[in-house]
Amino acid sequence: MDHVGSRHAVELLTRAGCSMCEKAAAVLTRLAAELDFDLASTDVDAAAAAGDPSLRAEYGDLLPVVLLDGVQHGYWEVDEQRLRADLSRVE
Repeated sequence: MDHVGSRHAVELLTRAGCSMCEKAAAVLTRLAAELDFDLASTDVDAAAAAGDPSLRAEYGDLLPVVLLDGVQHGYWEVDEQRLRADLSRVE
């Protein structure tokens, strides 16, 4: 069965030099390979320097932040069990 548009998107909000961000990126990279979701990473400081300070203003104290389909899913660490459950839900 073809579920057009059902592929989930996960975005990791991060900043350079953040060891917790690096750990979260490693977990998400592993999960993306296993669970087949789109994974993107955004450096909030780079985005702010490029003219969009909104992500840093909203999430700067919570990094790393995981967004699932554009909605905050968690911060400081990847809740792998919860993410797996939420990714298994079909929209």
